[in-house]
Amino acid sequence: MRLKVDVIVTAGPTPTRFAKRATKTIPIVMAQDGDPVGNGFVISLARPGGNITGLSRLTPELSGKQLELLKEIIPKLSRVAVFGSSSQPGNGQVLTEIQLAAKTLGVEIQYSDVLSPKDIEAGFRTARNGRPDAVLWLVAGLIGTSQRKKVVDLAVKSQLPAIYTGRGYVEAGGLMTYGASLNDLDRRAATYVDKILKGAKPADLPVEQPTKFELVINLKSAKQIGLTIPPNVLARADKVMR
Repeated sequence: MRLKVDVIVTAGPTPTRFAKRATKTIPIVMAQDGDPVGNGFVISLARPGGNITGLSRLTPELSGKQLELLKEIIPKLSRVAVFGSSSQPGNGQVLTEIQLAAKTLGVEIQYSDVLSPKDIEAGFRTARNGRPDAVLWLVAGLIGTSQRKKVVDLAVKSQLPAIYTGRGYVEAGGLMTYGASLNDLDRRAATYVDKILKGAKPADLPVEQPTKFELVINLKSAKQIGLTIPPNVLARADKVMR
């Protein structure tokens, strides 16, 4: 604000919320937000209505798809340990979608709330006591990214197949991830900045949804936990790490 910038670009709901509190005049471009309407950043995707626009990650909708993928690789899946964070915007909407998908798939959900790094190990201990068949890791932001290796190691140590929110987890040794391509969203965010610098108003620029999705699978991690990934799932993967 003090630097009088022309545009602010944010990479998630937490910085977008702070930017929104700081200014109602400087244009804000969301490079990636899970649920812009649910988080209160825009009135609607078609007509944002304020100084914020950008791209949605479709996080609530994709969480159900992630659960479906777990069911595909574990046909007898009956109980899933879900890790989320109630401090993150949109967490409630994500859990609603997961519960709907779980009901359709006949799967029971065991939720652990992660508010700080110390909750991770405790959450896995609780999860093991509940004897889940798999883990759905939905913790985003600094807590998640700063603890990737720890989370991945705990999942492997617990012999639990896990699906994560981002490619970085799989590169750190995690089993698999499915979601919108963040690199693609970041590149598309640049087009919003270009339009705004040429005079367009955020209120007139519809929020766009992802068009590119990534399924990344780590076969080395699968071998560590004694899991065989079905050929039809491997065939759909954008990248397979061996």
